[in-house]
Amino acid sequence: MKDDRLYLVHVRDCLVKIQDYTQDGSFAFMENGLIQDAVIRNLEIMGESIKKLPAEWKSWHPEIEWVQIGNFRNVLAHDYLDIDLDVVWGIIENFLPDLQRAIASICGQVLNEQGG
Repeated sequence: MKDDRLYLVHVRDCLVKIQDYTQDGSFAFMENGLIQDAVIRNLEIMGESIKKLPAEWKSWHPEIEWVQIGNFRNVLAHDYLDIDLDVVWGIIENFLPDLQRAIASICGQVLNEQGG
């Protein structure tokens, strides 16, 4: 069994990568398949890692729709032919900033307490 902190670090790292990959805005994202692939892959990894985070940690931020993140990961991984890039961009703009703040908060609590 993996240390749950590893999943937390994966989520944090994926969020940073997505932010880096999308820093040039929606036009660059929509026009560049490499950026789309990189972002979607990191959303998949992030979603899978979020599913494995302890419920206690997620309970500290009930404003985050944790289950929907996992469900969206399943869509990206299994219904990949139907991915709507406008929906993906909307998630990047509207939901990832709050998730990033929540993950930073959880990292601060968990990694500092457990020496990570």
